[in-house]
Amino acid sequence: MIKEIIASLDDLDKVVTYLDSILPPHAIVFLRGDLAAGKTTLTQAIAKAKGIEGEVTSPTFSLQQCYGMEGGSMLYHYDLYRLEHEEFMRLGLFEEFEKEGWHMVEWGSDALKSFLEGVGYNVATIEIEPNENSRTYRIDA
Repeated sequence: MIKEIIASLDDLDKVVTYLDSILPPHAIVFLRGDLAAGKTTLTQAIAKAKGIEGEVTSPTFSLQQCYGMEGGSMLYHYDLYRLEHEEFMRLGLFEEFEKEGWHMVEWGSDALKSFLEGVGYNVATIEIEPNENSRTYRIDA
């Protein structure tokens, strides 16, 4: 089932609250949308809601950022722009998905998503589409 939420930047808590209600403590979430659609902004809102202090930035050059959440869980944020599935596997990043927490994946390929689903992971997808003063979040979880 796909849930659609339209929210402005000030209303991102609606999206985060919905995600909290449907996602388990260990989840892989593919964030889809054009450049500047709001993928990192949504991850920042999730981090803030989870009690993560400090700056949450796109891991464009590091591929992955890790943040501790209240209660000991972790938030992982990946930026896989221009990183092919085979290179992702060669770098050993697949093993990171075994770690407890939410894994937010920007620019993840369809091949990676299919692979993860094929080995038993339940992968959620959030399509983000900018509107004039808001964004449409299509959540398939």
